[in-house]
Amino acid sequence: MVRLPGRPATRPPRPFGQPRAPRGPRPYGKDTNGDRPGVLRSAVSGRSVAGQVFVLQVVIVLLLVVSAVVAQVLQVRHDSDIEAGNRSLAVAETFANAPGTAAALRTPDPTAVLQPRAEAARKASGVDFIVVMNTDGIRYTHPRTDRIGKKFVGTIGPALAGGTVTEHIHGTIGPLVQVVVPVRDSAGKVVGLVSSGITTAHVGGAAEQQLPLLLAAAAAALALATAGTALVSRRLLRQTHGLGPYEMTRMYEHHDAVLHAVREGVLIVGGDGRLLLANDEAHRLLGLPQDAERRDVLELGLDEETATLLASGRVATDEVHLVKDRLLAINQRPTDLRGGPAGSVTTLRDSTELRALSGRAEVARERLNMLYDAGVGIGTSLDVTRTAEELAQLAVPRFADFATVDLFDAVLSGEEPRPGTALCRAACAGVRGDAPLYPVGERIRFVATSPQARSLTTGQPMVEPRLRQAPGWRAQDLERTDQVLAYGIHSLITVPLRAGSLVLGVANFWRSEKPQPFDSEELALAEELVARAAVSIDNARRYTREHSMAVTLQRSLLPRSLPEQGALEIAYRYLPAQAGVGGDWFDVLPLSGARVALVVGDVVGHGLHAAATMGRLRTAVHNFSALDLPPDELLGLLDELVVRIDQDETTAEGAGVVTGATCLYAVYDPVSRLCTVALAGHPPPALVHPDGSVDFADVPTGPPLGLGGLPFETAELELAEGSRLVLYTDGLVEDRERDIDEGLDMLRDALRRTPGASPEETCRTVLDRLPNRPSDDVALIVARTRVLGADRVAEWKVPSDPAAVSEVRASVTRQLDDWGLDELAFTTELVLSELVTNAIRYARGPIGVRLLRDRTLICEVSDGSTTSPHLRYAANTDEGGRGLFLVAQLAERWGTRYTPNGKIIWAEQPLP
Repeated sequence: MVRLPGRPATRPPRPFGQPRAPRGPRPYGKDTNGDRPGVLRSAVSGRSVAGQVFVLQVVIVLLLVVSAVVAQVLQVRHDSDIEAGNRSLAVAETFANAPGTAAALRTPDPTAVLQPRAEAARKASGVDFIVVMNTDGIRYTHPRTDRIGKKFVGTIGPALAGGTVTEHIHGTIGPLVQVVVPVRDSAGKVVGLVSSGITTAHVGGAAEQQLPLLLAAAAAALALATAGTALVSRRLLRQTHGLGPYEMTRMYEHHDAVLHAVREGVLIVGGDGRLLLANDEAHRLLGLPQDAERRDVLELGLDEETATLLASGRVATDEVHLVKDRLLAINQRPTDLRGGPAGSVTTLRDSTELRALSGRAEVARERLNMLYDAGVGIGTSLDVTRTAEELAQLAVPRFADFATVDLFDAVLSGEEPRPGTALCRAACAGVRGDAPLYPVGERIRFVATSPQARSLTTGQPMVEPRLRQAPGWRAQDLERTDQVLAYGIHSLITVPLRAGSLVLGVANFWRSEKPQPFDSEELALAEELVARAAVSIDNARRYTREHSMAVTLQRSLLPRSLPEQGALEIAYRYLPAQAGVGGDWFDVLPLSGARVALVVGDVVGHGLHAAATMGRLRTAVHNFSALDLPPDELLGLLDELVVRIDQDETTAEGAGVVTGATCLYAVYDPVSRLCTVALAGHPPPALVHPDGSVDFADVPTGPPLGLGGLPFETAELELAEGSRLVLYTDGLVEDRERDIDEGLDMLRDALRRTPGASPEETCRTVLDRLPNRPSDDVALIVARTRVLGADRVAEWKVPSDPAAVSEVRASVTRQLDDWGLDELAFTTELVLSELVTNAIRYARGPIGVRLLRDRTLICEVSDGSTTSPHLRYAANTDEGGRGLFLVAQLAERWGTRYTPNGKIIWAEQPLP
């Protein structure tokens, strides 16, 4: 029987379950065992635990007080020595390095100079002495003048070598610390020594002041220990509630019975890591030996993780540990949180079945999450290859260790797949990058026995749980399949990519890290995953086909090469947009009189409609330019055309498809060096002067094409030879991240970095700052001007007299002879005769003739009439009407160009 201290042993036991007799109220200040003074006597007596604790606390407090006093005295002595050394060293160094000290040592009487200084410094610094001596140790100064001239007592050797000497000695004035330092002259030579010292008594003395405080603290600690011990003893008596040994024994028996009857393991571990208690369920769950109590938990044969947790005593809440073949949920709390003994209590719960159920639920949740991620993460772009890569990346490593996607070549180009053709590996992802699978881009023909070929044929998914036992798969490539098996890949799922009735390819999922093979549930998941990806791949395929058609149409409508002309040196670039097909276009159009027209335009929107509209506008510009119209009139005709296009494309419901476009049309004349420009809502051209300066031409900006009814204006720019004219669309200077002003500034800076560069180099420099695939189409033309000099131009004024025709022919013949074009003299005379004769007969003056020697020989006859001649076939009986017919037969090209003052009829002949 366990007996509580202080309880009578002869108290009769009370049967268990019988209520205790009621007790009356206790008087204030009394306890169940007597008066309060009795409790205090029990608390201070050595027979009780409280008394022993009291005596121990008193001894500890006394030891602490003595230790504190001794430590304080030793610390004060140590601090005094340190302080004395530092102060002596500072004073000696200061005096030795003071101005005049080294010089005074060389005087006939150093004492007379240094003694007053040393005494003044000693009194000011609070040291006991400052001694200056020569290198032989003979004193020049001392607080006691009778010691001047005598040998210094102390070590001076290291100081003579340039060092510092610090010594603790017992002198006539008591324990002191003295320092010897050298005195150096300007050359660094030691010419004397300075010693300074101070007794440690002058820097100490704090210990005596702190002793009363320490003693008072010790007395207070003893008083608190006594009162605390009494309170602890009294509280112990209260916590037992006056129970006797019998009641305590019965309570322990019932607690023990309950502890071993519960179906939850309970462990109590002491603060030293030893097992104090383990109930039957804990023994069963952990497989503890019979003698486990009182043994260290690290020696009970548990796994390292569980044993470490039990020994640490840290807080744990529902931590799951695998112990043998059981999953145990462990909860652990320390027992000393509320003043209890050091240690911890641990409860164990077998959660193997619950964990299995939750594991299956977790797997199902992860599969749903993966299917959701597939819905939002696959098909983010309308790119077939990118969509295949998204499928492979999503599956690894959440579903498989490696994933590959093989598509028919036709699918990659946007066409419908053709069964029986080779497949191309479009994507590959894996937990490692060195797997011996077919690489991306490899063309593959699967043998008929392989699971991939069977999936493509039947349209059903296939699973090969053990590849080592799959001869049909191994027949694909014996060498590569052996490498795959040696690499550790052991299981395969193959799922066809089906979109309706089309099989686009096959997706393969490989497993190597997990030892378990793929099962039927994973096959169903793979089929669902691939089905979602197949729709996105098919959408990307359809988009690729339509985009390819639109791009083909657009490129067919753009110029494939620039026409030959001599007025401009031209380079151009065209960059399609990142997505969609735009309506940007450009053209270089040779005109009569060695002139050249430059056109840049942009149709609003993207797609086939924009490309088709661009083609119609480009064709219209070609036709209008053949009429030699001024830029403003040509833009006016284009504006009317766009308005008609909108009217023609009105839908049946009455809603119109509004077509908008911008255009820049410029005509450059190499003879006059004038460039006539007109704008229809387009950015102004940039002009790079021969000196490298850049500005944007001040051209009136008209409204975009399609508004109708508004006039356009032109501007004439006089360009020096070698100037570069830069035409572009808004995709070059504007996008979603910057406005057009910032883009124009960037273009200006880029052009400034190309002084004297060729048009090709200018295009390269300007486009280097753009992304690889801009968000909008970019059309860029850089044209460097050339000049048709006076030596290649000849002009004559012709009077309205038929007799003047012969003079013109003679002048032209002489000019052709000067140019070395005698072969063309006869033809040119005939052409000019017909044209000048018609001008004299049917038109009005002034009449002029101009010859231009460019790539061709150009003959121009101008007059003041606006009536255009017409080519006709004369009958055999007609006397006239054959002049223009002869001109058309003899010239390579001919035509009429109107001017503000009349017209010009021109004809071109190829040079020999």
